[in-house]
Amino acid sequence: MINPNNKPVGVVDDVEALRIVSDAVLKLWDTVDDLSRLRPAHTDQYHVTIFGSARIQEDTPSYEAVKQLASQLAAMGCRIVTGGGPGLMQAANEGARQAKPDDPDASVGIRVDLDFEQHVNDFVGRVYEHKTFFSRLHHFVARSNAFIVTEGGVGTLLELSMIWQLLQVRKLYDTPLILIGDMWHGLVDWAQLNMVDNGAALASPRDMQIPVVVDSIEDAVQLIREHHAKWLDVGKSLEPVTARP
Repeated sequence: MINPNNKPVGVVDDVEALRIVSDAVLKLWDTVDDLSRLRPAHTDQYHVTIFGSARIQEDTPSYEAVKQLASQLAAMGCRIVTGGGPGLMQAANEGARQAKPDDPDASVGIRVDLDFEQHVNDFVGRVYEHKTFFSRLHHFVARSNAFIVTEGGVGTLLELSMIWQLLQVRKLYDTPLILIGDMWHGLVDWAQLNMVDNGAALASPRDMQIPVVVDSIEDAVQLIREHHAKWLDVGKSLEPVTARP
């Protein structure tokens, strides 16, 4: 059967085919957005995501410091989340396993499929695999009660920037973003100078208060300890009250 436009019934042209595919993709994005809003008001466990460089070698001061950071947090009852790869991600997973050797859920890896990074580090107890950085970053957001950023490069900067922006627009709230080390002092100072102090109003002074830059892992642990205690108090307030006989 031929229709009035001389096209066989059921056959679409390239433009219409592209529109159909585009509509399907947009509906899929809507579904992803809906799923990303499923982050509960209060999670069953307190997760701390630690971002950091994949290039830092073992037996270096940075590696040992991040391992100790994660170990102290895991001993406190936090579950440690990383990208699951080498370097400082491995250091954090190793520290978590060191503190909680019998609890695989204490050390989580959320990895992305990369040609040059094929294996999850040996200290990950629970692993999640992603094909894209986009879905992986959303998983970090859905999973985490706090974020700590250690020494890192472009990938770490990407992760830091996304969390900072989500906190800025209040898609995340009451979620600490803690940066450790001089390199992050320099970044926040640069942002203050070029986004706020130059009069262009590219950001607000309040935005510069979102990341808290500290000089040591001890400072970071103390900030997480304080937030974790508040999280525990909220959990207790949500527990159902048992009626007395």
